[in-house]
Amino acid sequence: HVSPAQHETRGTISDAADFDPTADAETLYNAMKGIGSDKEAILDLVTARSNAQRQEIIGAYKCSFGKDLIEDLKYELTGKFERLIVSLMRTPAYLDAKEIHDAVKGVGTNERCLIEILASRDNKQTQDMVAAYKDAYGRDMEEDIITDTSGHFKKMLVVLIQGTRDESGVVDADLVQQDAQDLYEAGEAQWGTDEAKFIMILGNRSVTHLRMVFDEYEKVAEMSIEDSIKNELSGDFERLMLAVVQCIRSVPMFFAKRLYKAMKGLGTADNTLIRIMISRSEIDMLDIRECFRLRYEKSLYNMIKDDTSGDYKRTLLNLCGGDDDLAGEFFPEAAQIAYKMWELSAMTKVQLRPTIRPASDFDPAADAQALRKAMKGFGTDEDTIIDIVTQRSNAQRQEIRQTFKSLLGRNLMKDLKSELSKNLERLIIGLMMTPAEFDAKMMKKAIEGAGTDEHALIEILVTRSNEEIQAMNSAYQSAYNTSLEEDIQSDTSGHFCRILVSLVQVGTIFSHKNSDCVHFPHPLIGCKSDDMEMKFMSILCTRSFPHLRRVFQEFVRHTNKDIEQIIKKEMSGDVKHAFYAIVRSVKNQPSYFADRLYKAIKGLGTDDRALIRIMVSRSEIDLFNIRKEFKEAHDVSLHEFIQVETMIVSPSPCLLTLFCAYVLFSSLCFWTFFRVAFDSHSEHATAHSSSAAVVGYGNL
Repeated sequence: HVSPAQHETRGTISDAADFDPTADAETLYNAMKGIGSDKEAILDLVTARSNAQRQEIIGAYKCSFGKDLIEDLKYELTGKFERLIVSLMRTPAYLDAKEIHDAVKGVGTNERCLIEILASRDNKQTQDMVAAYKDAYGRDMEEDIITDTSGHFKKMLVVLIQGTRDESGVVDADLVQQDAQDLYEAGEAQWGTDEAKFIMILGNRSVTHLRMVFDEYEKVAEMSIEDSIKNELSGDFERLMLAVVQCIRSVPMFFAKRLYKAMKGLGTADNTLIRIMISRSEIDMLDIRECFRLRYEKSLYNMIKDDTSGDYKRTLLNLCGGDDDLAGEFFPEAAQIAYKMWELSAMTKVQLRPTIRPASDFDPAADAQALRKAMKGFGTDEDTIIDIVTQRSNAQRQEIRQTFKSLLGRNLMKDLKSELSKNLERLIIGLMMTPAEFDAKMMKKAIEGAGTDEHALIEILVTRSNEEIQAMNSAYQSAYNTSLEEDIQSDTSGHFCRILVSLVQVGTIFSHKNSDCVHFPHPLIGCKSDDMEMKFMSILCTRSFPHLRRVFQEFVRHTNKDIEQIIKKEMSGDVKHAFYAIVRSVKNQPSYFADRLYKAIKGLGTDDRALIRIMVSRSEIDLFNIRKEFKEAHDVSLHEFIQVETMIVSPSPCLLTLFCAYVLFSSLCFWTFFRVAFDSHSEHATAHSSSAAVVGYGNL
């Protein structure tokens, strides 16, 4: 990886040959003369000149016509296109200064803009920006930011504004170890967080030094520095420190993520899109394009093309510089990042965190009586049912089931089915089943009836451990008097059928928990199309996850290709979906589930079965991690997303039932308010229980 200062040759905009500022000034003048303006001539000229050349054009325009070019452009152009062209005419320092000024002026602060700019600029860029701010507004940038921000977020911004990060490139191995140990002791090793230590180290050490510190930290803490920051910090301070770490690792990847978030979903964050496309066009846009393709399997060019329109789109596409094909090969920067991503995945031991834990002072008899009371007489006390079921672990629920029968002589599951309906019934019954029973039922639902839910089959079989698959097989046989393997074979075909059968068998063959040695050259490398799917199946469906992480890492090194791209390009249909799910799950299983939840909820209608399946099955395993990944990927909490989507799409006759379902989902997401409040170690958290609950809620 290389620092921002070293990316000068990786831009898409460079000095135009045979440059004549006077001729360009005349061209622009003629384009704006008379009624209307020739927008195409303006955008073609402006995007074909470097920023330094544009400054010469501004001077030549004033000399030739006695007018201010920027003022004329503002007068002739409108909307987003005007903002884009005018911003291109400003120097990088003055553009950054204006963005910072706009972020802090008026009511409210655009914290994400402050984070993006101050986390990504090198010392000279920062110092030039501070000077430009003083010149343009007659004010001190540091004072304005201090006035508009607070706490540790403010302190870290002030450190970054100084533009004094070590850029010597000299690395002291002893200091690397010391910094890694200090960061560990400042966070994961103690109750509470020493934020000042994080600020001092991450705000001042050199890029090269910090990359080595992050590697050393993973050995000490057995988790990535990013995961520790997510565990230890919160709010804008957490977002800022994560941005700093991402920029230390790879500035192009940081901006690729920012661009994606600016364009995905409904609406476009045009200010962010304009700012990044301009500021990186002469520095590292080629690397950003490659990182974008690596992460999102779509070219930046095509996403801009799909998300914008008119002259605004044409200008952005000129800055982007071209469409990248999907061959799966990388420029050096992106190949290094892909290799490092798999290395991180292989080295990091993620602490899986549930949202449902065993209740203390558990009394199954009292719970059984309370549930019976909630279902007796006219109407059903759904709140009581929800509160009890979502505040007990699955093992405790099984005790309640048994006690309900022995104490009251009734079948709790039948009573619940008769009293509840629709989504709420499905949720509560799913929670009352054992995990194996629930998985078996979900597999049966995916297979039976007209059509097969291939995505559900893939999701379950790819993400379950050996023990879970074996237990599910037994539960399926017991519940339906047939083997799961036989039903899969009768309902699917071809390579997809073989993949599923292999995954069902793997529980009795290979262990997901122990890695065997990685030997190369690997069969994946140099596969021919005729037997590629069989070779992929023989490896992806049988090897342990730790082994596969190393395989995918070495695959990048040997071929300069990413395994995900190969699957997307060379395969199709359910086979592609199955292999892709395996790779995603191997890389980051909580992220895979977060993506599945997003797809289940977004758009018209909700895939309630997928939503229920994931929320129920992961609540005692890694739903907390899934929540974190969801927030990071989509800039909205899972709680908010479920609330908005399930309420909006609900027809009025079903409103009460779906509201109850929403409350239950909320319980699953947030049944650790107190723990989250203290785990996050927010500087605003207090020992008062109600405050802790509010802080925990607010952080999610």
